[in-house]
Amino acid sequence: MGKAIAQYFKRIFDDYQVLVMVNPSDYTGTELILHPDGKVEKTEMTFDEEIFEDLAEDEFKPYSPLEFQLLLAKTLNP
Repeated sequence: MGKAIAQYFKRIFDDYQVLVMVNPSDYTGTELILHPDGKVEKTEMTFDEEIFEDLAEDEFKPYSPLEFQLLLAKTLNP
């Protein structure tokens, strides 16, 4: 069986953005919060099987992983 491909989601709020990466095989992932001052906050997450429905209900939209990876790199090299 092949490795599951992570899925990426984003929502823009008034003064910050939330980006989420979900591994669909074990429902783990990472949440990045981009603050107005450019600071990126990283949180490792464990989700449940309803994460995709929850993200849709909260108006998160699927998007390309490139932006997520660039912001993730900022957390590693501040």
